[in-house]
Amino acid sequence: MAAITKETIIGTILDTNPEAAPMFLSIGMHCLGCPASRGETVEEACQVHGVDADEFLSALNAYLAAAE
Repeated sequence: MAAITKETIIGTILDTNPEAAPMFLSIGMHCLGCPASRGETVEEACQVHGVDADEFLSALNAYLAAAE
């Protein structure tokens, strides 16, 4: 998968990279199977959970690159 951006839908990330789930859980996003959360963008989820989207994306992309 290409680098994940603020506009990437969480459901898409989890469908292609299920190993990303712990990263979302770490920001308090515990309802990953919920239709609403799976349809959110990374930026929307970060806003809801009070997380800096740029920092989270940096960490998420690094985590996924290391998992390859």
